[in-house]
Amino acid sequence: MSYTIRNATPMDVPVIHQIAEITWQDAYRDILSPEQMRYMLDAVYGHETLTSLIESGEQQFILLEEAGVARGFAAYSPRREDEETFKLHKIYNLPESQGKGYGKILILSVIDAVEKSGKNILELNVNRHNRARYFYEKMGFYIAYEEDIPIGPYWMNDYVMRKNW
Repeated sequence: MSYTIRNATPMDVPVIHQIAEITWQDAYRDILSPEQMRYMLDAVYGHETLTSLIESGEQQFILLEEAGVARGFAAYSPRREDEETFKLHKIYNLPESQGKGYGKILILSVIDAVEKSGKNILELNVNRHNRARYFYEKMGFYIAYEEDIPIGPYWMNDYVMRKNW
């Protein structure tokens, strides 16, 4: 398995958007209505939104590439309300790349960055019906609490999962 991890730039926004579009269809088709999925993809993964997050440094995006082709990404930052805790905002791998260990590699890359900043807590949100929850548990995350977050006319019904080391 030959891969590279690199920081994303605004030039990578189209590929990040494309990975999100493909993976959301796979991950959420049985969880969200098509209308809610479209609304949330446009709100969270629109080109302007992604460009702003990357350019401002509000979230650090990393890309995992296999043979020069992006297969997955993650985005993280310190939590605004608690800078001792980092938040993994986004992590997605293309469906055909799942099972290759790339999710683990991305999470370990984020953990390494968090450690280098002198912190040791990473949190993420996962939909309460998303099977990715079990992957996160294998990676050492535990459910800290439940959270319901409004996004426009819809709700994200999530677990907040945490990993301390």
